[in-house]
Amino acid sequence: MSIDGQTILVTGGTGSFGRKFTEIALTRYSPRRIIIFSRDELKQHDMRVQFPDPRLSFFIGDVRERDRLRRAFEASVNIVVHAAALKQVPACEYNPFEAVKTNVLGAQNVIEAAIDCGVHRVVALSTDKAVNPVNVYGASKLCAEKLFVQGNAYAGGRATRFACVRYGNVVGSRGSVIPVFLEQRKLGRVTVTDRRMTRFWITLEQGVDLVARAAGLLQGGEIFVPRIPSMKIMDLVEAVAPGCEVAFTGIRPGEKLHEVLVSSDEARHTVMTKDMFVIAPEMPLWGRTIPIEGDRLPDGFSFTSDTNDAWLSVEELRQMVKAS
Repeated sequence: MSIDGQTILVTGGTGSFGRKFTEIALTRYSPRRIIIFSRDELKQHDMRVQFPDPRLSFFIGDVRERDRLRRAFEASVNIVVHAAALKQVPACEYNPFEAVKTNVLGAQNVIEAAIDCGVHRVVALSTDKAVNPVNVYGASKLCAEKLFVQGNAYAGGRATRFACVRYGNVVGSRGSVIPVFLEQRKLGRVTVTDRRMTRFWITLEQGVDLVARAAGLLQGGEIFVPRIPSMKIMDLVEAVAPGCEVAFTGIRPGEKLHEVLVSSDEARHTVMTKDMFVIAPEMPLWGRTIPIEGDRLPDGFSFTSDTNDAWLSVEELRQMVKAS
């Protein structure tokens, strides 16, 4: 299924991803309609001004409210892109119940409303923080992944199918370290938790392309992981704030030195294509899932930010930051 000619609803549609998805979908594809579902009326107004396109419509609502989701999904929605989440690690640690309500119970609400309303495809956004999680945010996203994968069992013989995309840190997204470095650069001093830190790095545009591909490829229960490069935190400092003094503050609670996108346990039921990994559902209790063609991974394989075979240089990071 292509997104051309489809009615697409984006939860959390006024966020960084939702805005970029809307921009790309309206200019590169031919959707019949895009519905932005979010809580913030001001951000919806700003998007309405930014994208004066008759194919775009807006729906005030919260993924915590199943009835409101169901009402929105009843608008002949074919594809749902679930991007709504609480994602700031410190905020989720301080407000864990709220993180669960949005990231876990919100996922359940999306699944049940999609099944009830006959939505064909649901693609949920996940994160490398969901693999071997060490904080509330990561744990809540891991739980959401499991819900979307096994949500296919609840759909049964209906046409609704669910899958996830999982990727790393996004250049230019809200909460990125880049705006922090740019602000600190003015004072000539930036703060880094640990010089050894590595991260996966992806642009918003790449994230949108992955979601569009996943919507067309998914059979139900897959987790799509792009083969993206890693970056070293000190290279990012050199790219964004060259010549600045660096103060090392120590790794924060709930933070990892390196991130994982495919664990060694997941690798046993994962295939690799030219540009992504596809993690197949381990227990497809809803029936047979047609596997996506690709190469099997060797025993003990894991896709981690520190053992990646692709690394961004300082200049490449600089160009990505400029383009974001």
